[in-house]
Amino acid sequence: MPSDAKNRPVYVISVAAELVDMHPQTLRLYERKGLIRPGRSSGKTRLYSERDIEHLREIRRLTQELGVNLAGVEEVMRLQHELDDMQGEFEAEIERIEGELREQAQRPEALPAPDGRLDPRDRPVYVISIAAELVDMHPQTLRLYERKQLIRPGRSSGKTRLYSERDIEHLREIRRLTQELGVNLAGVEEIMRLRHQLDATRLGLESNVRRIQEDITERMTKWRTLPQGEEAGDGAEQD
Repeated sequence: MPSDAKNRPVYVISVAAELVDMHPQTLRLYERKGLIRPGRSSGKTRLYSERDIEHLREIRRLTQELGVNLAGVEEVMRLQHELDDMQGEFEAEIERIEGELREQAQRPEALPAPDGRLDPRDRPVYVISIAAELVDMHPQTLRLYERKQLIRPGRSSGKTRLYSERDIEHLREIRRLTQELGVNLAGVEEIMRLRHQLDATRLGLESNVRRIQEDITERMTKWRTLPQGEEAGDGAEQD
């Protein structure tokens, strides 16, 4: 989990409930549903963080302002928690790389290999008629979902819509939300917005980690190719 101050558990349930204008029993219900994940004190008392408060306010917005049903809210909050966890994993990865860099200062022969491969699921390959057939929808429905920004197909050089495997996954998820869970369009928009944010965050974090690894590689390569005379000279000056 992220280690910033927003995740520090500080509010007991009565204070958290007052901050979001909800009954404490409602907070317990949301916890049982997995919508929020409060911490615990050493005495097992629920303690809520600033991020928990933000999540509770978001739940209230979804239910009261947008009319999203509980199934839709569960999907939204699951994605939001996944985003939070991903940020925590990124911070942990940065710490790991920094530790690896310190170790490599003693072992310059061990160089990380940057990986610049593109996820094949993001390659736009399907024209709209094929994409519609794959997800059992009318092509006009796909155009509607694009206008609503629920999906974001690519374009060929001739401006033809081209859908990727990830677009197909998103379309199947939209169908599941609407047909199986009864989530309204406002809820689907919130869920898909978070899905796109999750995809973009994942790509951004992977890019940042790759950039750091490449920087480590460059630094360690320069260190390994430093003339022996310079290394000896540096050591002499330090003595």
